Amino acid sequence: MTDTLRPVEQALPDAAPTASGSPQKLKRSIGIVGGTLLTLSCVTPASTLFVVVPDLFSSLGTATALTIAIGSLLCIAVAFCYSELGTLIPSAGGEYAMVSTMAGRLAGWLVFVLSLLVVMIVPPVIAMGTADYLAPIVHLNPSMAGAGVMLLATLAGLLDLRANAWITGVFLVLEVIAAAVVAVLGFTHSRRGVDSLTSMQVAGSGGHTNTVTAMLVVSGLAIALFITQGFSTAVYLSEELENPRRNVARTVLATLAISTVIILVPVVAITMGASDLSTLTGGDISSMVTAWSNSAVGTFVSLCVALAIINAGIVMVIQNSRVLFASARDKAWPEPVNQSLSRLGRFGSPWVATLLVGVPGALLCFVNLDTLYGVTGVSVTAMYLLVAVAALLARRGQHRHTQAWRMPLWPAMPVLLIAVLAYILSQQEMTYLLWTGGITAVATLYWAFYLRPRRETRWLVSIPEDVQA
Repeated sequence: MTDTLRPVEQALPDAAPTASGSPQKLKRSIGIVGGTLLTLSCVTPASTLFVVVPDLFSSLGTATALTIAIGSLLCIAVAFCYSELGTLIPSAGGEYAMVSTMAGRLAGWLVFVLSLLVVMIVPPVIAMGTADYLAPIVHLNPSMAGAGVMLLATLAGLLDLRANAWITGVFLVLEVIAAAVVAVLGFTHSRRGVDSLTSMQVAGSGGHTNTVTAMLVVSGLAIALFITQGFSTAVYLSEELENPRRNVARTVLATLAISTVIILVPVVAITMGASDLSTLTGGDISSMVTAWSNSAVGTFVSLCVALAIINAGIVMVIQNSRVLFASARDKAWPEPVNQSLSRLGRFGSPWVATLLVGVPGALLCFVNLDTLYGVTGVSVTAMYLLVAVAALLARRGQHRHTQAWRMPLWPAMPVLLIAVLAYILSQQEMTYLLWTGGITAVATLYWAFYLRPRRETRWLVSIPEDVQA
């Protein structure tokens, strides 16, 4: 039991040796602007709006904006936890490094598994939306198009991080323009008032109108949390951010604020501007844009979204490869695997880890989309819960006096967050809970039979020397 409660000891400098006997380090090459561009691109607000939000419209109707707003408020508390922990533990391992250090190795290992589920599933979920938005030009199979995007993103992920910051920055501008066009068109073609945002209606079968219950809203919060989930990328990039003690928190909080506006404002506009409840529930945003304007505008928006999806794929592959790189550096696997995953290419990127994120992601494009959504929602919620537990423990022992950004309203903020997230988890579909729970159980067995017996040489969470207190 002490393994789950005692903070992990920081690894010695030879925890992840290279040929020269020193640990591999990522290069500090981006400032707050580049980090914010990369992080916003990982949230990928426009592609989330066009790919993920329609699924909420189909089940929540006019309550979609309200659900996303509630989820965004919860994410403020989550962002506070990430900001404090990310400045205390600025590691490419992200959540697992933070939780391992604060709550113990087993807790950190479980967070790693949950984060690995998220990082493997989210990119193909977004990528499969590409075909719908290339339809004005060419008709493609969604799975094949998604796989192609994942492979393209993998190739881009092998490049220098600074170059990718500029590439993704250009794409980000286009997706923000697309979201702005949708918002303007929706508001200028409003058919219902602001009160419709709380009317709690969704179209049913046979032209009937159904009421959206409070329990449906709570259930939808798991996906709502997933919608703005990418703000955590700032923590994954903390080893490559200049002055992480200052820039991690700034990037996390700024990204959450900007992405919430980019996503929520168009959702409000769509809710008010949809021609009828059936159209809103259908969630075909491209068709709504065309109906509000003309086919040329609809095509422009669709192409911007397609580029946004490619952009998201690039940034997610970059982020997710860092998670695998950090796990190898921290000795999570048998030694041959650790050596492979910790190798850096000529551009400074972990190329083996990048391939192991991108190629399986392409294969996941052929898995049922509803299953991917459900498992991702449960995984993100559970991961946030464990991060909140770590934040509750972040001001004890040696960390009490460490220089770091500190959240307001501690410890009330993480305590409230833990209670709310636990309740949201209890309202998810049993199938998705069983899938996620089963994977977590297998991971626990790996911990019990491989990692724990080798605790002196395996799962040694390290923090780069230049940012340690």
